[in-house]
Amino acid sequence: MPAPAPAPRDNGAHERVEALHDLVLRSLDDDQAVDVVSIPLAGKSSIADHMVIASGRSTRQVASMAQKLTERIKQDLGRAVRVEGLPVADWVLIDAEDVIVHLFRPEVRSFYNLERMWAFEESAAAPASG
Repeated sequence: MPAPAPAPRDNGAHERVEALHDLVLRSLDDDQAVDVVSIPLAGKSSIADHMVIASGRSTRQVASMAQKLTERIKQDLGRAVRVEGLPVADWVLIDAEDVIVHLFRPEVRSFYNLERMWAFEESAAAPASG
């Protein structure tokens, strides 16, 4: 019987991704983000391992959460992130490579409904009976 193949080495990549994901969730919790949703993308999409969607009560809160989060990622993990939408702060996208963060004002979030767009079906649709 052949020996099982060794597990692939990721050189700590998984731990780094999870540390980033945890930092994002903690930062949003600290800044009182509303309706935080984390969507696992690993194995489903190549854009990132996690997508986090959250709301702020105002453009000021959205901008503040985005600025603090980017500062924390840089300070704690030494990563630079790309940020889009900060001047208007209706919808701010933070691309930290392994984790994509969308911060919205509630009205804008409900309009785009990213959770629905990125919800992966757990099972295939049942065939129509006939």
